[in-house]
Amino acid sequence: MNAVFTLADHNEVRAETEIKRSRFIASLRRVDDIDQSTAFLDAIRAEFPDARHHCWAYVLGDDPGQRQARSNDDGEPGGAAGVPMLQVLQGRDLTNVVAVVTRYFGGVKLGAGGLVRAYSGAVKIVVDAATLVPRTRRETFTLAVDHADAGRIEAELRGRGVDVAGVEYGARAVLTLSSADPDDLAAVVAALTSGRGELTPAGHYWA
Repeated sequence: MNAVFTLADHNEVRAETEIKRSRFIASLRRVDDIDQSTAFLDAIRAEFPDARHHCWAYVLGDDPGQRQARSNDDGEPGGAAGVPMLQVLQGRDLTNVVAVVTRYFGGVKLGAGGLVRAYSGAVKIVVDAATLVPRTRRETFTLAVDHADAGRIEAELRGRGVDVAGVEYGARAVLTLSSADPDDLAAVVAALTSGRGELTPAGHYWA
Protein backbone atom coordinates (compact mmCIF):
# COMPACT_ATOMS: atom_id res chain seq x y z
CA MET A 1 0.00 0.00 0.00
CA ASN A 2 1.41 3.37 -1.03
CA ALA A 3 0.65 6.18 1.40
CA VAL A 4 1.71 9.74 2.07
CA PHE A 5 0.35 12.12 4.67
CA THR A 6 -1.43 15.45 4.72
CA LEU A 7 -3.28 17.61 7.22
CA ALA A 8 -6.62 16.36 8.49
CA ASP A 9 -8.39 19.50 7.26
CA HIS A 10 -7.75 22.85 5.58
CA ASN A 11 -7.50 24.79 8.85
CA GLU A 12 -4.26 26.63 9.50
CA VAL A 13 -1.85 25.35 12.14
CA ARG A 14 0.57 27.82 13.68
CA ALA A 15 3.52 27.70 16.07
CA GLU A 16 5.96 30.40 17.18
CA THR A 17 9.52 30.17 18.42
CA GLU A 18 12.08 32.78 19.45
CA ILE A 19 15.81 32.47 18.83
CA LYS A 20 18.18 35.26 19.90
CA ARG A 21 15.30 37.73 19.89
CA SER A 22 14.20 36.78 16.35
CA ARG A 23 10.60 35.58 16.15
CA PHE A 24 9.85 32.68 13.83
CA ILE A 25 6.11 32.22 13.15
CA ALA A 26 5.47 28.96 11.32
CA SER A 27 2.13 28.55 9.55
CA LEU A 28 1.04 25.29 7.94
CA ARG A 29 -2.01 24.52 5.83
CA ARG A 30 -3.35 21.75 3.63
CA VAL A 31 -3.75 22.90 0.03
CA ASP A 32 -4.92 21.23 -3.16
CA ASP A 33 -3.06 23.23 -5.79
CA ILE A 34 -0.57 26.03 -6.45
CA ASP A 35 -3.28 28.71 -6.43
CA GLN A 36 -4.31 27.79 -2.88
CA SER A 37 -0.66 27.77 -1.83
CA THR A 38 -0.11 31.25 -3.30
CA ALA A 39 -3.28 32.56 -1.68
CA PHE A 40 -2.13 31.29 1.71
CA LEU A 41 1.26 32.96 1.32
CA ASP A 42 -0.44 36.23 0.33
CA ALA A 43 -2.69 36.02 3.39
CA ILE A 44 0.33 35.53 5.68
CA ARG A 45 2.12 38.49 4.11
CA ALA A 46 -0.99 40.62 4.62
CA GLU A 47 -1.27 39.52 8.24
CA PHE A 48 2.38 40.30 9.02
CA PRO A 49 3.23 43.15 6.61
CA ASP A 50 6.09 44.48 8.75
CA ALA A 51 7.99 41.19 8.96
CA ARG A 52 11.34 41.02 7.18
CA HIS A 53 10.96 37.54 5.68
CA HIS A 54 8.18 35.16 4.67
CA CYS A 55 10.00 32.00 3.61
CA TRP A 56 7.95 29.16 2.23
CA ALA A 57 7.89 25.62 0.94
CA TYR A 58 5.20 23.40 -0.51
CA VAL A 59 4.71 19.84 -1.73
CA LEU A 60 1.80 19.04 -4.06
CA GLY A 61 0.58 15.90 -5.76
CA ASP A 62 -0.03 12.33 -4.67
CA ASP A 63 1.64 10.26 -7.36
CA PRO A 64 5.42 10.44 -6.82
CA GLY A 65 6.15 10.94 -10.51
CA GLN A 66 3.89 14.00 -10.65
CA ARG A 67 4.71 15.56 -7.28
CA GLN A 68 5.73 19.23 -7.26
CA ALA A 69 8.01 20.65 -4.58
CA ARG A 70 9.21 24.25 -4.36
CA SER A 71 10.68 26.58 -1.78
CA ASN A 72 11.81 30.18 -1.45
CA ASP A 73 14.24 31.95 0.91
CA ASP A 74 12.56 35.36 0.57
CA GLY A 75 15.74 37.32 1.12
CA GLU A 76 17.49 35.03 3.56
CA PRO A 77 20.90 33.63 2.47
CA GLY A 78 20.46 31.11 -0.34
CA GLY A 79 19.55 27.64 0.89
CA ALA A 80 19.30 28.66 4.54
CA ALA A 81 15.51 28.78 4.84
CA GLY A 82 13.29 27.43 2.08
CA VAL A 83 15.25 24.26 1.35
CA PRO A 84 15.51 23.17 5.01
CA MET A 85 11.77 23.81 5.37
CA LEU A 86 11.07 21.69 2.29
CA GLN A 87 13.30 18.91 3.57
CA VAL A 88 11.23 18.69 6.74
CA LEU A 89 7.99 18.35 4.74
CA GLN A 90 9.51 15.71 2.50
CA GLY A 91 11.15 13.92 5.42
CA ARG A 92 7.72 13.53 7.04
CA ASP A 93 6.24 12.18 3.77
CA LEU A 94 3.85 15.13 3.58
CA THR A 95 2.07 16.24 0.44
CA ASN A 96 -0.59 18.81 -0.47
CA VAL A 97 0.75 21.11 2.23
CA VAL A 98 2.37 24.55 2.33
CA ALA A 99 4.52 25.93 5.14
CA VAL A 100 5.32 29.61 5.61
CA VAL A 101 7.78 30.82 8.23
CA THR A 102 7.57 34.52 9.01
CA ARG A 103 10.64 36.04 10.64
CA TYR A 104 10.86 39.20 12.69
CA PHE A 105 14.58 39.99 12.91
CA GLY A 106 15.77 40.46 16.48
CA GLY A 107 19.01 42.27 15.76
CA VAL A 108 21.34 39.29 16.20
CA LYS A 109 22.61 37.48 13.12
CA LEU A 110 22.27 33.70 13.37
CA GLY A 111 24.66 32.67 10.62
CA ALA A 112 23.88 30.19 7.87
CA GLY A 113 23.87 27.17 10.17
CA GLY A 114 21.75 28.94 12.75
CA LEU A 115 19.21 29.93 10.11
CA VAL A 116 18.97 26.37 8.80
CA ARG A 117 18.29 25.10 12.31
CA ALA A 118 15.82 27.89 13.04
CA TYR A 119 13.72 27.48 9.89
CA SER A 120 13.76 23.69 9.86
CA GLY A 121 13.06 23.64 13.58
CA ALA A 122 10.09 25.99 13.19
CA VAL A 123 8.54 23.69 10.58
CA LYS A 124 9.17 20.59 12.70
CA ILE A 125 7.33 22.21 15.60
CA VAL A 126 4.31 23.22 13.54
CA VAL A 127 4.13 19.80 11.85
CA ASP A 128 4.23 18.14 15.27
CA ALA A 129 1.32 20.36 16.31
CA ALA A 130 -0.78 19.35 13.29
CA THR A 131 -3.16 16.41 12.98
CA LEU A 132 -1.95 14.31 10.07
CA VAL A 133 -3.87 11.69 8.11
CA PRO A 134 -2.66 9.23 5.46
CA ARG A 135 -3.54 9.77 1.82
CA THR A 136 -3.80 6.29 0.37
CA ARG A 137 -3.90 5.21 -3.23
CA ARG A 138 -7.06 3.21 -3.91
CA GLU A 139 -7.43 1.15 -7.06
CA THR A 140 -10.83 1.15 -8.77
CA PHE A 141 -12.37 -1.87 -10.50
CA THR A 142 -15.64 -2.93 -12.08
CA LEU A 143 -17.20 -6.30 -11.44
CA ALA A 144 -19.97 -7.72 -13.65
CA VAL A 145 -22.33 -10.19 -12.00
CA ASP A 146 -25.70 -11.75 -12.79
CA HIS A 147 -28.71 -9.73 -11.67
CA ALA A 148 -29.83 -12.53 -9.38
CA ASP A 149 -26.52 -12.39 -7.49
CA ALA A 150 -25.99 -8.63 -7.44
CA GLY A 151 -27.79 -7.83 -4.19
CA ARG A 152 -26.15 -10.64 -2.23
CA ILE A 153 -22.65 -9.89 -3.55
CA GLU A 154 -22.99 -6.16 -2.94
CA ALA A 155 -24.17 -6.76 0.63
CA GLU A 156 -21.37 -9.21 1.37
CA LEU A 157 -18.74 -6.91 -0.14
CA ARG A 158 -19.93 -4.03 2.02
CA GLY A 159 -20.02 -6.32 5.02
CA ARG A 160 -16.35 -7.13 4.46
CA GLY A 161 -15.42 -3.44 4.31
CA VAL A 162 -15.11 -3.15 0.52
CA ASP A 163 -16.00 0.28 -0.86
CA VAL A 164 -18.86 -0.16 -3.36
CA ALA A 165 -19.22 3.12 -5.21
CA GLY A 166 -22.32 2.12 -7.14
CA VAL A 167 -24.12 -0.42 -9.28
CA GLU A 168 -25.24 -0.02 -12.90
CA TYR A 169 -27.83 -2.36 -14.39
CA GLY A 170 -27.66 -3.42 -18.01
CA ALA A 171 -27.23 -6.83 -19.55
CA ARG A 172 -25.55 -7.62 -16.25
CA ALA A 173 -25.18 -5.73 -12.97
CA VAL A 174 -21.86 -3.91 -12.88
CA LEU A 175 -20.47 -2.95 -9.46
CA THR A 176 -17.78 -0.30 -9.11
CA LEU A 177 -15.37 -1.19 -6.32
CA SER A 178 -12.25 0.36 -4.83
CA SER A 179 -9.58 -0.93 -2.52
CA ALA A 180 -6.14 -0.01 -1.20
CA ASP A 181 -5.21 -3.70 -1.44
CA PRO A 182 -6.16 -5.12 -4.86
CA ASP A 183 -4.89 -8.60 -3.99
CA ASP A 184 -7.14 -8.75 -0.95
CA LEU A 185 -10.08 -7.51 -3.00
CA ALA A 186 -9.44 -10.15 -5.65
CA ALA A 187 -9.44 -12.85 -2.99
CA VAL A 188 -12.73 -11.60 -1.54
CA VAL A 189 -14.38 -11.46 -4.96
CA ALA A 190 -13.14 -14.95 -5.83
CA ALA A 191 -14.62 -16.30 -2.59
CA LEU A 192 -18.00 -14.61 -3.12
CA THR A 193 -18.33 -15.62 -6.79
CA SER A 194 -16.81 -19.11 -6.54
CA GLY A 195 -13.96 -17.90 -8.72
CA ARG A 196 -16.19 -16.69 -11.56
CA GLY A 197 -15.99 -12.96 -10.85
CA GLU A 198 -13.48 -10.97 -12.87
CA LEU A 199 -12.24 -7.56 -11.74
CA THR A 200 -11.63 -5.05 -14.53
CA PRO A 201 -9.22 -2.17 -13.67
CA ALA A 202 -10.91 1.23 -13.90
CA GLY A 203 -8.26 3.66 -12.61
CA HIS A 204 -7.30 4.91 -9.18
CA TYR A 205 -7.73 7.83 -6.82
CA TRP A 206 -6.25 9.06 -3.55
CA ALA A 207 -8.32 9.19 -0.39
